Amino acid sequence: MQQPRSLPFSLFARTTTRDLAPDPGSATPNHNDRPITAPRPSTAHSSELAQSPTVIPPYWRHYRNASQASQTSLESTPRRSLIRLEDHTEDPTDETNKGLWARSVTIDDYIIVKGRSGIGAYVVWICRIQTLDGGPMVIRMRYSEFDDLRAKLRAAFPYAKSALPQLPPKSAIFKFSTKFLEARRVGLAYFLNCVLLNPEFAGSAVLKEVLFSHVG
Repeated sequence: MQQPRSLPFSLFARTTTRDLAPDPGSATPNHNDRPITAPRPSTAHSSELAQSPTVIPPYWRHYRNASQASQTSLESTPRRSLIRLEDHTEDPTDETNKGLWARSVTIDDYIIVKGRSGIGAYVVWICRIQTLDGGPMVIRMRYSEFDDLRAKLRAAFPYAKSALPQLPPKSAIFKFSTKFLEARRVGLAYFLNCVLLNPEFAGSAVLKEVLFSHVG
């Protein structure tokens, strides 16, 4: 006798296996149908998934809300000291002000000095220093003299090399172009401000010797 075949029928979470008779015309119902229930997730796991739209790895879970986490992070992070800029130029009794004698520095203009037949031309920078106690002071310096000043300050203050900015770069090709000279002017003015507004550099004999020898 031929064994009946079984085909599974699935409807959502329930699966029913129905035995098919070898005679397709038979309408007699088969009472051997048996329901098979698919396994369901546990109640605790289902509620966890229902509350969270995504699956969170265990090592990301924190038993605190976002505001508590942020507050705790801020409290546990060591505070870094803030950088404070203070103007002590009006306070002559301040210790850090004793070496200062300049209020501001600007380089407003330059002169191109040409040699004979155009050979040996160079640029002279006109620097205007506003002093604390008197009027302005005009200093005329070449780029090579700025370089000499920086080298002498590096030798006199080897521990303060980081406080000395680099001078603008040289160029043998574009050294007389307007764009190049403007960039150099800005760089030299920045260097002078960093030096003259630093009490340690400004009060040194090295700086005064170089600058005062170019007054005029």
